[in-house]
Amino acid sequence: MRISTLFACFSLLLAPAASAVAQGSPAPLPTKVEYTRIAREVDSNLEKQVIAKWFPAAVDVAHGGFHQNYAENWDKLPSEDRAIVYQSRLTWIAAEAARSRLLPSKQLITYCRHGERFLAEKMWDRQSGGFFWAIGDDGQPDRRGEKHAYGISFGIYACANCYAVTHDRAALDLALRAYRWLDDHAHDGKNGGYFEALTRDGTPIMAPQSDGAASDFIGTKYGLKSMNTHIHLLEAFSELYKVHPAKELKARLRELFEIVRNRVYTAPGYLQLYFKPDWQAVPDHDSYGHDIETAYLLADAAEVLGMKDDAKTWEVARAIVDHALKYGWDEAHGGFYDAGEPSGAVTATDKIWWTQAEGLNALLLMHSHFGSETSIYWNAFNKEWDFIQHFQVDARSGGWYAAVAVDGAPLAGRVKSDRWTEAYHQGRALLNVSRALKQLAGR
Repeated sequence: MRISTLFACFSLLLAPAASAVAQGSPAPLPTKVEYTRIAREVDSNLEKQVIAKWFPAAVDVAHGGFHQNYAENWDKLPSEDRAIVYQSRLTWIAAEAARSRLLPSKQLITYCRHGERFLAEKMWDRQSGGFFWAIGDDGQPDRRGEKHAYGISFGIYACANCYAVTHDRAALDLALRAYRWLDDHAHDGKNGGYFEALTRDGTPIMAPQSDGAASDFIGTKYGLKSMNTHIHLLEAFSELYKVHPAKELKARLRELFEIVRNRVYTAPGYLQLYFKPDWQAVPDHDSYGHDIETAYLLADAAEVLGMKDDAKTWEVARAIVDHALKYGWDEAHGGFYDAGEPSGAVTATDKIWWTQAEGLNALLLMHSHFGSETSIYWNAFNKEWDFIQHFQVDARSGGWYAAVAVDGAPLAGRVKSDRWTEAYHQGRALLNVSRALKQLAGR
């Protein structure tokens, strides 16, 4: 089918759904049996297609931390480096899976502690403080030892969750050191939020470097702020505040919450990607995955801040999901596309594993909150879960494909694991969905 024809069909198919969101169409809630059945499927996927694929295979006893690189068939590939994001995300998911008690927790706690030790002993810069962005197997930092608020956020996130499950004071101390180092060096006291790319000593990098590099580590030009970094700082500070409810941390968490909700979010329901230091938006594309992930992160942060039923937050979160359903959802096959124009046109039709995971989580969150008004979120949730099981999961080698085409066909040459591809998004989503389904079944 031609892409133009596909988009035309997509628009026609989606029109009734968008109307249902706007008007609300009361429908009977699913039964306890339905909730329970899907919860069992989710738990099985979490155990077999996520946790069992990385643990214990990725645990690197020789070098510490976790091995990053695995081919599509899970053959081990040569090591390139050790990235703070990957190391932190595997540490976090080991801790979170242990907390869930869905799987034997003793070994998962061992993996969590293994990861936290690597963060403390290898990723932390003993000379200048802060987490390195990446180090080689020889322990030496890459890219002149530069650091990034995005990477540091995941170090905080992992260590805080390790403390929550192990009660090891060293894990909390490391999370607090990372938070304070970041706040001391990168907080923008004039405009709010955080400068993102930093030299080794913590000086913000506001212009291209002498070697001509124009962008930092996540695609944001030096000197700009990004949606991506600030939603994950929000996530990290929320996690830290759960185990360390200090007054000054709450103030920073509230600041980030308001920046994401009131500045990064743009009506009618999408997120701006980039900003000048004063939060003037620099227009770019719409990332459907980040949008729907942020709907969840805002709701979670609001609960941490004691604002669980805040009407404005739920209005924003719902608008984000509705906008993604209107413009980024494939009603014909299921699944969310990768990216588009904020006004509607889809520009990247691949279906990325983490976007489907965040979509599953966000759709059930909306159903949990608005299911008595409309069945659209539950219907989309079921279609999303069906798409994941039949197309995103690799029936031959196991795990989730990193990306598939519109119709679910795997895209050749994609690895199962590297510094950006790991167990965090799908692991967190499945854990959240499992909890929510069981709560819904019991109400």
